[in-house]
Amino acid sequence: MFRSGTLLVVVLAALTSACASAGAVPRPFPTPGRVAAPRTGGAALPPGAVDPPPAGVDTYALAGTALALRGTRYRDGGSDPGGFDCSGFTQYVFRQYGIALPRDVKNQFESGKPVKPAEIAPGDLIFFSTVAPGPSHVGIALGGGEFVHAPSSTGVVRVEHLGSAYWSQRFLGAHRLN
Repeated sequence: MFRSGTLLVVVLAALTSACASAGAVPRPFPTPGRVAAPRTGGAALPPGAVDPPPAGVDTYALAGTALALRGTRYRDGGSDPGGFDCSGFTQYVFRQYGIALPRDVKNQFESGKPVKPAEIAPGDLIFFSTVAPGPSHVGIALGGGEFVHAPSSTGVVRVEHLGSAYWSQRFLGAHRLN
C-alpha cells in the first residue's frame, strides 16, 4: 500500500509540474564554432526584446541542435547542457545561432511574430499554459506536429507530439523569430 501511495504522489507531482522559470540569470554559454557579435554596451535584453536573427538562419539546423540535447536532465533555472529548464533550453539553442532570447517564458512569448497553428515550422517557439493562466512553458517546433522541450515532469529534454491530449489542451500559440 505504501508503494502505490508513494507512486500516486510522484505521478500527480509530475503531471502538475512544468517549467515556469522565474527569471534565473543564466551562466555564460559556450558557442561551439561560433563567435556571436558582442552586444552594444553589453546590456541585457529588456523584457520582450530579441536580437535580430542573423540573415539565413537554418531553422532545420537549429531544430537539429535542439534534438542533439535530448536526454539532458531538467534543472530548475538551468540554461546550459549541465541541465535545462524550458526557457533556458530555448534560450541556449537559439544563442547557438546568434539569436538572444529573453530568459523567462512570458518574455519569450512576447518575442517574434505569432504563427497560425497550420503554419508552424521547424524552429518556431511553441508556448503552453501549464501551471497558471498565460504562457508558462515553451519548446521548439520540429515539424510534423512534434516539438522538443525540457519538461520537468520527465526530467530530461525530449520530443513530444503537439496533438497529444495533454499538450493540445494547453497550447497557447507559436511564434517565429526570423
